[in-house]
Amino acid sequence: MDATFRPAGRKRLLKVQAWPISELPRSLIVFIVTVVLIDVAAIAVGAAVLPVHAHDLIAFGVLAACNAATVELTRRLSEPEGVVKDVYTIWELPVIVLLPFLYALLMPIARLALTQWRVRRAPTYRRVFTAAAIGIAYGSASLAFRGLAHGVLSSSQTPARDVSIWILVVAACAVIQWVVNQILVLTAIKASEPETKVRKAAFGSESLRNDVTELCVAVLATLAIAMSLLAVVIALPLVTLLQRSFRHAQLLKDARADSKTGLLNAATWERDSAAEVARAVRTRTPLAVAMLDIDRFKGINDTYGHMVGDQVIKEIARALTSLLRDYDLAGRFGGEEFSLLLPQTRAVDAFRIAERVRANIAGLCIIAPGASGGERVHVTVSIGVAALDSGSRREFAELMAAADAALYRAKAGGRDQVQMISTTRGLSAVSSIPRAGGQAAEAPSVFRRPASRAVSS
Repeated sequence: MDATFRPAGRKRLLKVQAWPISELPRSLIVFIVTVVLIDVAAIAVGAAVLPVHAHDLIAFGVLAACNAATVELTRRLSEPEGVVKDVYTIWELPVIVLLPFLYALLMPIARLALTQWRVRRAPTYRRVFTAAAIGIAYGSASLAFRGLAHGVLSSSQTPARDVSIWILVVAACAVIQWVVNQILVLTAIKASEPETKVRKAAFGSESLRNDVTELCVAVLATLAIAMSLLAVVIALPLVTLLQRSFRHAQLLKDARADSKTGLLNAATWERDSAAEVARAVRTRTPLAVAMLDIDRFKGINDTYGHMVGDQVIKEIARALTSLLRDYDLAGRFGGEEFSLLLPQTRAVDAFRIAERVRANIAGLCIIAPGASGGERVHVTVSIGVAALDSGSRREFAELMAAADAALYRAKAGGRDQVQMISTTRGLSAVSSIPRAGGQAAEAPSVFRRPASRAVSS
């Protein structure tokens, strides 16, 4: 019995360890399990104490059908990776407010199960955690509504007598569910990817505008459905239009980004950077541009394969995102070449930023898979910087040509270094060449523009 059980048990263990959740930090796993258990316990309590009425089941079924229609539209438009902005709250806020506590916990489970089946398969633990986090947020809002309604409304929880107060209470509950959900989901995202900029992901102007719009429409839909369940017939086309408008904004954002790295694509970076350079010249403020190229990238592809090469590109893009300031612009300029725009940055500060980027990338730990458990891929970059100091009058094309020439010097000088050209110095440059101890030596040098880019990457 033991002999036949152990291999099967070992096989199951290996299968479980292959799940993405096994690669997460232990603290994040504990957080996920805790959130799921709280949600399960709340469902159990709700099922035990709340009675079931036919009219509640009918209302839940109608709103669930509207949710399913929204999921089907998502399938046709495709569900993007990452944090997804959609309109499900418009159908689920009426469940929170108008139906017993238990239904608010069950609605996200039904919706995400349908999403997993019809739209796109995601790791099961992510769907389960998302459903639990939303369920806890909805449960918190449902309890808050009942507490507020008992305190400020008449004996009825419907808007029959005082519509204004009722709308304010519903809006407050909508904000509560949004806050609780943001805290839970963003905590998990930050724990799994510490370099993620939470403020930009959740509190950017576009994201907040969409969230406020969705919550306002959800409050109005809840008011209409509280008056008559037939209001869903009128609300459904409006919700569909709003959903399409959200996806249109996402498509516009995707059109500006490089699909592999998430950085700005070359055309968008050049357009935005040219505008920034013109503004800097007009306002006489400093600015710098930088060109970054991966050293011997062809050798990485030939040695480890293109999948590892793609991983190197993604890791460098992630490093750039974490190291640069919110108002800096990073783009993927070509295959293994990146471009940076550093507004309001003096020459000396631009040099330091570029050197920090170079040193950070040189320390990246990228593992190439192999039979022996993987081999560390050592990656370095060469960076050319051109600075537009206060009062200088240069065009974008001139700065790019100077940065490109500085990059050529970095390549010709031995790679894994920073070369910079400043308009204050005319055609002079400074270089950063890593020493054996890890410190960079800065040395002035005379710049002679090359006739062509003849040095291989």
